[in-house]
Amino acid sequence: MLLGNFFTIQSIQASEEAINARLEINPFHAIFDGHFPGIPVVPGVCMLQMVKEITESVIGRTTRLVKSDQAKFLSVIDPRINTIIQAELKYKMDETGEIQVVASLLNNETVCLKFKGTFITGDFPVTESAEKSL
Repeated sequence: MLLGNFFTIQSIQASEEAINARLEINPFHAIFDGHFPGIPVVPGVCMLQMVKEITESVIGRTTRLVKSDQAKFLSVIDPRINTIIQAELKYKMDETGEIQVVASLLNNETVCLKFKGTFITGDFPVTESAEKSL
């Protein structure tokens, strides 16, 4: 889980089908020691995890990514320069627990990530190896 240590939600507005959030990235997080030394950038996998965790914070349930129709990384986020990111999500949950999500992460007006995919809800165990990677 990245929420709370890698990034925080500074403000959030949510409706039944849309989420707009202002996020702050922790530029001192240990992940930047290796990605990349002296030239830190937010890893793409972290951007995807941020979308997942923002969605979970609004719906109040854990999710798992089951399909990624689109994941375009269009601009890097340098945490030394840009710690504030805007998240814009549209989502639709069906009766089976599938959630279709279309999301963008923006640095000012610059789009850093465009994502379209499907999550499912449920109570998923966190494996020991997954905990260690966070």
